[in-house]
Amino acid sequence: MTASRRDFRVVLATRLLRAFGFGFAAVLLGIQLEHRHLSPEQIGIVLAIGLVAASLLGLPAAAAARQFGRRRVLAACGVLMALTGADLAFATNGTLLTLAGATGMLGASVDLGPFLPIEQAMLAESVAGDRQPAAFGHYSLTGGLASAAGALAATFAVSPQRVQTFFVVFVAIGLATAALPLFVSSRAETEAPGPILSRASLRPLAALSALFALDALGGGFVVQPVIAYWLHVRFGAGANILGPSFAAIAIAQAASFELAPVIAKRIGLVRTMVFTHLPSNVLLLLVPFSPSLPIATALLIVRYSISQMDVPTRQAYVVSIVPPAERAGALALTGSVRGVAQAIGPVLAGLAIQAAAFGVPFLAGGGLKIAYDVSLYALAGRTRQRAMESSS
Repeated sequence: MTASRRDFRVVLATRLLRAFGFGFAAVLLGIQLEHRHLSPEQIGIVLAIGLVAASLLGLPAAAAARQFGRRRVLAACGVLMALTGADLAFATNGTLLTLAGATGMLGASVDLGPFLPIEQAMLAESVAGDRQPAAFGHYSLTGGLASAAGALAATFAVSPQRVQTFFVVFVAIGLATAALPLFVSSRAETEAPGPILSRASLRPLAALSALFALDALGGGFVVQPVIAYWLHVRFGAGANILGPSFAAIAIAQAASFELAPVIAKRIGLVRTMVFTHLPSNVLLLLVPFSPSLPIATALLIVRYSISQMDVPTRQAYVVSIVPPAERAGALALTGSVRGVAQAIGPVLAGLAIQAAAFGVPFLAGGGLKIAYDVSLYALAGRTRQRAMESSS
């Protein structure tokens, strides 16, 4: 087995463990904070802090990886995950719980977190350019299936004590993911320290980042912890219902990760991003009008079966427009912009839930994401037109 293939397997194993923890944490976070007597507004603030930290730590993590090595930075991310789990499991003070997200692990998800730009840069360098969409699809599939398993496991959190136990498990997972990167070979490390992004790379990333921010702002209204808490408040769904529901959502989402590269080969990366994302957001607009929990859940499952096809295609597109040495920086920049914009949503969603304005998170999120789809397609069209004019 070659070193690059072995390193890829270690990265996938780390991804699998971490995603399993994030899977049950997404279901149980709002419930655990409610057990600790936090209000909906406070829960929204905790989620917002987590999203901001998860996004803003991407750039420092990429810079640190250039300076100190990717393996060490990924190990540090595992330690931060363990600290977050310990806070959520044992802290009772509202301030300490609110600060739990400052580690960047509370807002981490399938496509957000300080570890992602480093892992994805390693992933892109382990395969040929034409295989990158498929590689990103495998990476996302691993995370999606593990997240589904984590959500399903949350079904057993039927009491406050069991919810606490799950966050103790979260600590153990963090420690395991801190150890695994140390088994990656030195071939995975970056070259000599230097700037994470050049001025030439910043130009094409600027317009994309602005659009990604619009998409993420809409996505912030409907991050999975918000959806889980909304279903809990609106329909009285407990962990025994939310767990299987989010497991089904994660499985549908994971299947789409493998399908996305196949579609992208036929119609291109940008068209795959837009033509799958747009109808998914129409479905999102329908969720708040659901008369029952089964219908709401069915709409969400169908929605997620197509909404996340833009994740591997977006990642492959970003790494395709910058030099290899700047891939981690490019992914960190776009991730940071997305995360900061996304962080606004949970705060507003928390206020909407408290005020019983149950449709607001879904209507606002769906509307903003539809605007992103239309704008991205228009931008891609203008870029193609300029390229044709310059070549003629």
